[in-house]
Amino acid sequence: MAKKKKQAPGTIATNRKARHDYTILDTYEAGIVLVGTEIKSLREGKASLVESFATIDKGELWLRNLHIPEYSMGHWTNHSPRRTRKLLMHRREIDSIEGKVRDGNRTLVPLSLYFKDGRLKVELGLAQGKQDYDKRQAIKKRTAEREVVRELGRKIKGINA
Repeated sequence: MAKKKKQAPGTIATNRKARHDYTILDTYEAGIVLVGTEIKSLREGKASLVESFATIDKGELWLRNLHIPEYSMGHWTNHSPRRTRKLLMHRREIDSIEGKVRDGNRTLVPLSLYFKDGRLKVELGLAQGKQDYDKRQAIKKRTAEREVVRELGRKIKGINA
């Protein structure tokens, strides 16, 4: 049986693949406009950030492809799982982000969904795509660091390998 990755308390979903596929340049926190059955489904801990992204249309920030499954106890008032949701940020922040996205090869990627003071927040990352060789170098670096820590632990414990 596979182990489930531990998340911070209040965290509903994280997008681990985003940190692998992109270099995160900056992070932002935004609120989300939701309907009743969406928040109930999220309180059950169900959501998926896979393939989701944020766009800026006519000065407003939108989250697309976020999958929130239908609420199990809902009926005809249930929401559609992949509807486009509006994000809430200050105008200055949206204008700043829009300028950074237009400058170059950058996009907005949701990194995590979590509750903060009873309200749902999404952590957005201003991301730049990685090439395949960048990904391989990151894996190589992470493996080397892991080996160093392992060797130091062995040395401290007095184990000779």
